[in-house]
Amino acid sequence: MGCFNSTARRKKQWPGHEDPVVLASQTAFSVSEVEALFELYKSISGSVIDDGLISKEEFLLALFKNKRKENLFANRIFDLFDVKHRGVIDFGDFVRALNVFHPNALQEDKIDFTFKLYDLDGTGFIERQEVKQMLIALLCESDMKLADETIEIILDKTFLEADVNQDGKIDRSEWQQFVSRNPSLLKIMTLPYLRDITTTFPSFVFHSEVDELAT
Repeated sequence: MGCFNSTARRKKQWPGHEDPVVLASQTAFSVSEVEALFELYKSISGSVIDDGLISKEEFLLALFKNKRKENLFANRIFDLFDVKHRGVIDFGDFVRALNVFHPNALQEDKIDFTFKLYDLDGTGFIERQEVKQMLIALLCESDMKLADETIEIILDKTFLEADVNQDGKIDRSEWQQFVSRNPSLLKIMTLPYLRDITTTFPSFVFHSEVDELAT
């Protein structure tokens, strides 16, 4: 009875809380890992406003340690976590979105996530300007700078290889083939410590891998 009452109180106190067993069945996480993620979620969601939900400010501070100005890359990650488009992330959203970063998550899901990351306008295509905007944001997040000429060379190289039908944009199929030939692009999509989150709580800082794009 005590456990039931505790669970009932927890669900009432935390909007969007879902049964760890259900979440584990839908993700690569075990039940104990989902429960550990809930402890992390509670810490993040109460860091600025203690309302049981993760705001964009709390998300950026926790996952990116971002105390600087707005960053497109960080904002895009938040938008993709915020699947209900409410401006906040509940616990179910948090676990399902983090699942794509799990080492055991399907590569197909990781590729799909990166496609959405670069498809800023949600048109179903990645265009040159969108890649340029994201590349600059990734460089900023990594405290790196490249000359404009170098950025244009990277863009030329990317579209020469990825834009198979040469229509000036990259569709999902072209992106999948491009990423398959360049697996380093998915490095950002795997957080190794998610494999065993019950023994070590990660600080959840995303490390942007942009240097390999320039090679």
